[in-house]
Amino acid sequence: MPLTASLRRSSQAGSPGSDRHATATLAAAVLGFFMITLDATIVNVALPSIHDALGGGITGLEWVVDAYTLMFAALLLSAGSLSDRIGARRAFGAGLGLFIVASLACGIAPTLPVLIAARVVQGIGAAVAMPTSMALVRQAFPDPSRRGRAVGVWAMGGAVAAAAGPVLGGVLSLASWRMIFWINLPVGLLTLALLSRTPHSPTRSAPFDWIGQITAILAMGGLTFGAIEAGEAGLTAPQVLISLAVAVLALAAFVFAQAKVAHPMVPLTLFRSRTVVVATGIGFAFMVGFYGLPFVFSLDFQQQHGLSALGAGVAFLPMMLLSAFLTPFSARIAERTGPKVPIIAGLVLMAAGSLALALVPASAPVWVTALLLIPIGMAGPLVMPPTTALLLEHVPAEQTGTASGVFNTSRQIGGALAVAVFGALISGTAGFQHGLVISLVLVAAIALVAALATTRVGALRHADA
Repeated sequence: MPLTASLRRSSQAGSPGSDRHATATLAAAVLGFFMITLDATIVNVALPSIHDALGGGITGLEWVVDAYTLMFAALLLSAGSLSDRIGARRAFGAGLGLFIVASLACGIAPTLPVLIAARVVQGIGAAVAMPTSMALVRQAFPDPSRRGRAVGVWAMGGAVAAAAGPVLGGVLSLASWRMIFWINLPVGLLTLALLSRTPHSPTRSAPFDWIGQITAILAMGGLTFGAIEAGEAGLTAPQVLISLAVAVLALAAFVFAQAKVAHPMVPLTLFRSRTVVVATGIGFAFMVGFYGLPFVFSLDFQQQHGLSALGAGVAFLPMMLLSAFLTPFSARIAERTGPKVPIIAGLVLMAAGSLALALVPASAPVWVTALLLIPIGMAGPLVMPPTTALLLEHVPAEQTGTASGVFNTSRQIGGALAVAVFGALISGTAGFQHGLVISLVLVAAIALVAALATTRVGALRHADA
């Protein structure tokens, strides 16, 4: 009774809650982000084990990764507006519950198609939980300075998950690859317990944009399917051309619908803020490297260098640990220098690390690759927390969930396309090493373009509408 009454009084007062409630809210958001990020990173080192148990070539392994990422990206847009409509707390709980059930299904999947289907459901749950976790942080910390530090703590959940994912995946794979999904169950239940201690969230009533959601799924699905199938069937294969045509037509229909429907899930007015446009581009570019490279190097370490799943996880450890170590300092760095400096520095480090890795011969020892992956890991805390905080500062409070959905959609599209394109390159006729080098050059080029765009961020902070 005292807890329920306290939450009710806090909600009625229009306050984000006491410090105790704010702490519980932040803890729930951090753990939710931890699980969602962990599931993206923990799978990579287990892919050869999944292949041995369930079969499937490179294309099948790409779908194990991208089935999750694709639904994550496609539904993030409406999930963000869902957060605004039914309240961040309720949406976060629903998404998390679905994610937990899907994780159990992944762990007991008897065949590769069943695993991929369960990963789709996981992606749906993650899509609902991710933007609502950001909205919960905004709700609990209205003061910009405190919110910036809270975002840094929230980002720490992702950094720790990214650091722990490869090694934890390798350790759990020693027992069974299925354990990488079952680990979500206790963490998820703890997160739901913390969520029960958070205040209720404000709501904003509006109809659901079915046309926008359907066209978004068709556009992203067509693009991802075409990219993955191009690696096996060729760019001119009928199914590839058809899927890419569907993607283009669906994207055009999506933009048209968002301009015409009364209640769009992504109001085009959101993009009048040039900061929003730049932030979404940064998110896309960052995830191309931070998501795509662990996928290809997990296969490189195990298939080309003969490492075990645990050995591959250990090879990623320097990159991930340094990323986790730097994350707590990210907010303070951005406060002192402004967001532009760390964002540009992180993107340039990613580009430099990628180009250095492209020059490493295939015969080089694994420790050389592990060291050169460190600059890419450093990009995480330098780029993402200040970009996230910058975005939240430049959107109205009532559009936080929608803006978060747009931002994270751009990130997931970058990750999904990176896996699809890089997978196609390393499985092409030119050979694994050639595909790996081309992938690294692409990462460097995209990161440098994003860094150049970020030079406009300082001016944009004062020029937004």
